[in-house]
Amino acid sequence: MASPRGALMEVLRGQSTEGLKLRSNVVRVFVSSTFTDMSSERNALLDKTYPELQAFCQSQGLVFEVVDMRWGLQDAIAVDHMTTELCLQEIEACKKVSVGPSFIALLGNRYGHRPIPRVLPGKQFEVLLSKLPQDQVGLLHQWFRKDNNAVPPVYVLQPITTLLPHYNDLQPERRPLQDDSVISWRYTEARLLQLLRTAAVQAEENGDITVEQKHQFFKSVAEHEIEEGLRMPDGDESEPSAILFVRELPHLRKKDSPKRLAQYMDVTADGLLDTEAQDLLSGLKSRLFAASPGILNLHSVELCKGAIEPSCKEHAQYLESLCEQLVSQTKAHIARRVGSSVEAGTVMTNGARGGDISQRKGEEDRGWLLQELSHHMALSAGKCSSVFRGREGLLGKICLAMWEHTNTRHAPLVVHGPPGVGKTTLLCKLAQEMRGLLDPRAVVVLRLLGTSAESSDLGRVLQSVCFQICSVFSLSTPTPITAHTREDLVRFFHGLLAEVSERGDTLLLILDSLDQLSSATQGQKLHWLPKDIPPNVHLVVSTADTGSPVLANLRRTVEVPGNFFEVEPLSCDQGREIMDAYMREAQRSLTPEQCEVVLCSFQLSGNPLHLKLLLDMARRWASYTPVTDLALSSSAQEVMSQLLQALEERHGKQLVGAALGYIISARGSLSEAELRDILSLDNNVLAEVYQYWLPPNHSLIRLPPLLWVRLRHDLGELLVEGQANGVTVLDFHHKLLTETVRERYQRSEQQADRHRVLAEYFLGRWSQGRFKAVLLPPLTTTLDADRKVPPQPLWFAEGVANVIKLQELPYHLLHAGLWEELRQEVIGSSEWLYCKTLTCGVASVIEDLTLCTELMDCPETQLIRDTFILLKPTLDFLDGQMDPSLFYTEVLARLHSFAEMYPSLIGRLCCQCHDWLSCCPDPILVPKCAFLQPPGGALKTTLAGFQKGVTALDICPERGILLAGSEDGKVIAWDLNDLEVIQTLVGHTAKVLSVRVIDSGDHCLSLAADGSLRKWSLLSGRQLYCTQEAVSINSLPSTTHIHVSEERALVFTHSGGQVKVWHLNTTELLFQVKDTGVSIILGFLNGMVVSLSDGGLVTFSHPSAEDKTAQIHLEKSSHRLTLTATLTLQKHGRLLIASKEGFLYQVSSTEQDRQSQWTLRQTVTELPVCATFLSASDDERILLAGCERTLVLFHRESDCVQSFLDLHHEDTVLCACVSSDSRVVVSGSEDQTIRVWSITTGNLLDSFLGMDAPVTTLALYEGTVVSASSSAYYLKLWHLPSPNDPQQRPKGCIPAGCPQVALTKDGDTVYYVRNIGQKEVITWNCHTGKKIHMCTLCSSTDTMAVSAEVCCLELAQHKKLLFCGLTTGTVLIYPLAFPKETLCIPPPETLPTVRCMAIGGQEKHMAVAYEDSVCLFEITARDSFPSVEGPAAKFALSLLHSPVSSMALLPDCRLLYGTACGEVTMYDFKSTSTATLDGHRSRVNCVTTSNWGTHALVGSEDAVQRLWGLTPLVLDHTMEYKGFLFEGVLCAAFSESDKHVFTGSQDRTIKVWDVASGSLLFVQYVYAPVTKMLTYRNGFVAISQLGYVIKEGFRCPDDVCPEYNPLRNINAHYRVTSRQKSADSPHSVITKIPEYNPAQFNFMALMLKSKPSHSCQLL
Repeated sequence: MASPRGALMEVLRGQSTEGLKLRSNVVRVFVSSTFTDMSSERNALLDKTYPELQAFCQSQGLVFEVVDMRWGLQDAIAVDHMTTELCLQEIEACKKVSVGPSFIALLGNRYGHRPIPRVLPGKQFEVLLSKLPQDQVGLLHQWFRKDNNAVPPVYVLQPITTLLPHYNDLQPERRPLQDDSVISWRYTEARLLQLLRTAAVQAEENGDITVEQKHQFFKSVAEHEIEEGLRMPDGDESEPSAILFVRELPHLRKKDSPKRLAQYMDVTADGLLDTEAQDLLSGLKSRLFAASPGILNLHSVELCKGAIEPSCKEHAQYLESLCEQLVSQTKAHIARRVGSSVEAGTVMTNGARGGDISQRKGEEDRGWLLQELSHHMALSAGKCSSVFRGREGLLGKICLAMWEHTNTRHAPLVVHGPPGVGKTTLLCKLAQEMRGLLDPRAVVVLRLLGTSAESSDLGRVLQSVCFQICSVFSLSTPTPITAHTREDLVRFFHGLLAEVSERGDTLLLILDSLDQLSSATQGQKLHWLPKDIPPNVHLVVSTADTGSPVLANLRRTVEVPGNFFEVEPLSCDQGREIMDAYMREAQRSLTPEQCEVVLCSFQLSGNPLHLKLLLDMARRWASYTPVTDLALSSSAQEVMSQLLQALEERHGKQLVGAALGYIISARGSLSEAELRDILSLDNNVLAEVYQYWLPPNHSLIRLPPLLWVRLRHDLGELLVEGQANGVTVLDFHHKLLTETVRERYQRSEQQADRHRVLAEYFLGRWSQGRFKAVLLPPLTTTLDADRKVPPQPLWFAEGVANVIKLQELPYHLLHAGLWEELRQEVIGSSEWLYCKTLTCGVASVIEDLTLCTELMDCPETQLIRDTFILLKPTLDFLDGQMDPSLFYTEVLARLHSFAEMYPSLIGRLCCQCHDWLSCCPDPILVPKCAFLQPPGGALKTTLAGFQKGVTALDICPERGILLAGSEDGKVIAWDLNDLEVIQTLVGHTAKVLSVRVIDSGDHCLSLAADGSLRKWSLLSGRQLYCTQEAVSINSLPSTTHIHVSEERALVFTHSGGQVKVWHLNTTELLFQVKDTGVSIILGFLNGMVVSLSDGGLVTFSHPSAEDKTAQIHLEKSSHRLTLTATLTLQKHGRLLIASKEGFLYQVSSTEQDRQSQWTLRQTVTELPVCATFLSASDDERILLAGCERTLVLFHRESDCVQSFLDLHHEDTVLCACVSSDSRVVVSGSEDQTIRVWSITTGNLLDSFLGMDAPVTTLALYEGTVVSASSSAYYLKLWHLPSPNDPQQRPKGCIPAGCPQVALTKDGDTVYYVRNIGQKEVITWNCHTGKKIHMCTLCSSTDTMAVSAEVCCLELAQHKKLLFCGLTTGTVLIYPLAFPKETLCIPPPETLPTVRCMAIGGQEKHMAVAYEDSVCLFEITARDSFPSVEGPAAKFALSLLHSPVSSMALLPDCRLLYGTACGEVTMYDFKSTSTATLDGHRSRVNCVTTSNWGTHALVGSEDAVQRLWGLTPLVLDHTMEYKGFLFEGVLCAAFSESDKHVFTGSQDRTIKVWDVASGSLLFVQYVYAPVTKMLTYRNGFVAISQLGYVIKEGFRCPDDVCPEYNPLRNINAHYRVTSRQKSADSPHSVITKIPEYNPAQFNFMALMLKSKPSHSCQLL
């Protein structure tokens, strides 16, 4: 036997599952007892023990299941005599899967029913007949018939109704006939047993049979069950996984009344004590005491009033003791089995229907993978039986094709055919055969898609395939973020195949039934499927011909017809061959007449599935089954309907329809235990079951387990068993059966009712003793009864989630139309959303919410869905290690602004998040407003896949294809409709310069700096040709272009000084033109090469006819014209040239005759500055010119070019594009900003900030803006706002990237300078989301030139003064209480720029730092009107002094400031003394003092921040923080109590530090740098670079848990260095001004000689 490691590798290689042990997560117990005497014990277990064990198992991530075949039945005798066989099968199934005890026996004073064996071997039966007189064998011949179809033949006991037709007829009008039949059978059964036992005794005495064979005729059902429950495999000497209870009634006397005896002891048919049975019982007990003392529990009780009465104290104690023993021993069994499984190397699987979150990594991941592999390999083994016939030729063709493709790149092989034709069997056989034909080290990866929940989801399929390949070849597995991101995972999958090929390893990947992939994941579009397979790797797929678009997509993308293999119907001879093999394997045969019936039906279809169904039916035929009774249908679907009809007649229409209907209604798969519970909640099923009799306990009604077991047995192979998280679940054998069941049992009203029952089950509505009413036919009133279904909490225990509820409940609530429950329990429940996100992943939450938005009209649901889409990248990155505080903060901070608009759903959800955060035991920031990107915003999605910046872009509007090239040489095509990667094209070795989509999206061209021009198929991903030296190596993107003329099949490449023309399909170089040395080539227009020579001479020349030329001198051009941009308008034959001198030339050509005469015309337009780029609208009527910070729009009409609109950015405009309807223009700039403008009005419709890189390329597709950057490895897609309905920003959000911002302490009002012109300060009301008024900075009535940029803003909160520092040195003051007034502090004589300003803590003083000095002003009031006096003091800065970058003014007029070079200084205006503090290595961005003036925080662009004590001046703490982004501190604020300090950093986080210890308390990621921060109540108010106002409160417990880690959600580390609190000397001592410094002399003299003046003037 292989070692565990060897067995593991065999499974990973796809070779065998032998030796592999997968740990089950099920505790499945069979309860055995006699029929009547143990009813009290069974009821006690049902009421007390099973619920307790169920709760215990759920807390361990296990499923607890009880199989009690006696419960709920009137009679132990079944018509078909199958009960004993079914019970033994159930015991075997329990032993196979249970991780606890699998068998419990309750044995009293009854030996139990001793049935007649249903089947007897032919020879044995004939021996028994020979031992009886001839006149006694007639009864045996009457009831036993010989079945010659069995191999060898057997005698079969006939069903009771064969000879007693009214035995099972329960209709009231036939009750007398039924009673007679019952009595007749009892005597007949006794007589048959007497004859068989007499013959068996005689045969055993004669040595014809063994003692054991004889005992089969005396053995009771209970002994059969106990023997099976205690039986261990050969060689296994361990203790059985069983628990035995023996109850003795010592004073039960044989002379007691027959009725009393009949209940507790065995009696004969005539009511007398059955001494033979009692002797057999004694022998059984003796053997049990001797063989199994360790698992046996003995109880001795006396009857009370002739029964076991729970109301009796002694009996209550006995029952309680019984229950306690069972609970404790079951728990001990589970502990031993689980522990021994781990020690023995059993591979664990994920928590059962309850998932243990803490065990999802490592061994758990491998367990999930191996469980999936074992599932597919087991199904494959069942398909590859010896019955496989008729496909040898097709199998050989596929093998030959694979062999031919071994050493070459090739397309996938496609197997197709109608449903049921045998595609899956063929591929399973292929996998089996290729294991022997390929390299011995070859790996076979097989997936039978759609046969399990994991194999229906494309993401999970790709994950399992990648993990299997990586594990078996010892390759690096995908990272968590890759595994959860579809595009990255597909890219990894493709790269993995290439890596396996490069290693020289052999891999066969078989994906059966692509049409079974869930359409919700877009898997059937096949963008993910590799179309160009590398050598040594083989990919074989299959699909049905009809019912899905898969085959059509394959034919479109796999361009080799020889790679398609059709599976055709079988011939009649092949069917006969299969039938013979099938019957041999089943050890059965058919009579010639029966064979003919089967083949006649089969040859009408030739369908293997049809034949399989026929043979499954025929296998049960006996040789005496009359042919006249065999009416077989002519198709597989008709046979299925026929089978279902037969099942309904045998088991009841309601039971069959409901059982199959619930299986098909489930979102995933149900286990048998769940299905039995759900059937027990279906009143229609119970009404049918209890149609003629009442349940034994009127307060407890369930489906009798035996009824389901019998139905499950008769369904046979129509149902298949799979594995889901260690639990056996049920599914249909074939898609055709699914369709048949749906058509037969899933009418709309039935479907809604079933979803309602399923929803109520997973809600736990009828659990924990809650009664559900039912009306049973024998009663006239409803009956309230317990259904004994398990509770369905969200969490079974801490860290153990109810996975099946998470998966199923939303689906059923939605389809049942239970909207309110859906809103309350799922969409509006923060606990549900958190639990499902943590357990199943954020993608599953998005899938649920997407389904809700599709089926119900609820805008709130759309908003919540969009919130989780925004959350997904962050949570995927954390990969299940998400801290709950992060989740609740993210949801609250994104949805808070919608709470008032949608109070019932979003408002409730936000309240729940707030309550959770308010009760968090750890330090936490609690959002008080929305400050993260809200749902419904501009950003649509981010497309990634490159390693370096994006350098080329093109869009095919016909097919919605986006094509992008990167600096890393890679080209990627996306489907813009589905946002799926279509192809990743790898081949270039240098940056991609230009890309073009051609042939309506079927092909594309790419041109790269490696000099190559490549043509690719976007259908297959294959490179069609590669032309080297198409352009100069290392050409620049700005000077390299592709132009394609599809009508003429020409490709023009223009790079630097040459134009080359190629044939589009053959790559033949038709001609080329190079620079002459005195001219440069501008491009290609209307078949002419355009060049420019010295002096501005433009020449149009035909490349193949030198006499066809035309020239024109550009007007206003200097001796040597300097080009900055060119653009060819191919549709209208125009050439645009922009020069450094600021002119825009339009040159057009007109051919006068067919010989050589051309006429050139030109127009000249003056630009404000030189244009760096030119572009045009699709119709070429609107031209765009990027002129530094201005985008100029021109109308082009005929030969006239006229500007009509100037649009301004704050930085250089790099690109722009126009919408197809010419109503909107989008522009991108160096400052990472995208702006959307209305062309008709010139209004700014929206601004997008989020590229995080200069925007170098823009494109438009319908309502989507595509942006890219040569500095960013991703593209971003944005929603394009309508010109008539510009996008509304959140109320608490100002435009992103505002350079100067001030805000009120409560965060209700923001003052900011907008980027456009920087000539006005806008007041923004965060409550209304509207501007209040504008403060103009340039007044026409002013004589002083104050029209300058605002370089700083400060706000005196209490005195309500807004200070604006200008680049001219002027400080404008706006009294907010007097909105029409403006004050002004004139600039110093040198007009220095205002660097920064600081307002004292009590707002009595303010300091202004200029380039050359710092002045102190007094804030006063005159006649209740504010005034600023001063400067009251001033000190100069030397020429060598670095500019002041941040400062804080203390109430005692000390000024703490930092500079752009990192120096930190304390200056005292009163004493004119200074102190130099420890400096920083980079610019000081933040100097903040505490509210009480005791501390100051200094932070810089480096990773260091220092906390200073101010009285005396000492350094308390140095805090260093290192993250994965820039760490620089931008702003800070102290809490009201000064116990904590909040910092906003360049790494987009807010941190909370403890002032006393310097320790880090909390880190919060807010997606953008925080640029301004103020103290607010118990927290702070701040504003981010994205324009969001952040308002949060901070909660910190008095004692922080020692295990608390503030970096649990952040990849970073920090260090705090603190001074000793002993008698250390102060860190810095204040001294007088240093000694004479010539560089400072003049400025110091000015400072000392200057007199205070009243400098505040009213404007």
